[in-house]
Amino acid sequence: MASRNSSSSWTPKQNKLFERALAVYDEDTPDRWQKVARAVGGKSAEEVKRHYELLVEDLKYIESGQVPLPNYKFLSDRDVASQEGNRFGYQKLK
Repeated sequence: MASRNSSSSWTPKQNKLFERALAVYDEDTPDRWQKVARAVGGKSAEEVKRHYELLVEDLKYIESGQVPLPNYKFLSDRDVASQEGNRFGYQKLK
């Protein structure tokens, strides 16, 4: 998969701003990467463009089936109800 440069880390807030900016500034927008960088804050146009390229590369891997899906444990309704009760400090009725 895509290699990430740790010196250019992204916060969850920056990622959310990046996603929103991509929705506003489509590929036909003049100076798209400068506008996205301005919307994100703290990133250059080159950094946001590279972040986008990594995202596209990751999506290609996922869509091609090269990334395994997580192995979720499927729970019955009874198991879920029991876990919810325990989470809120309820005791099982006997």
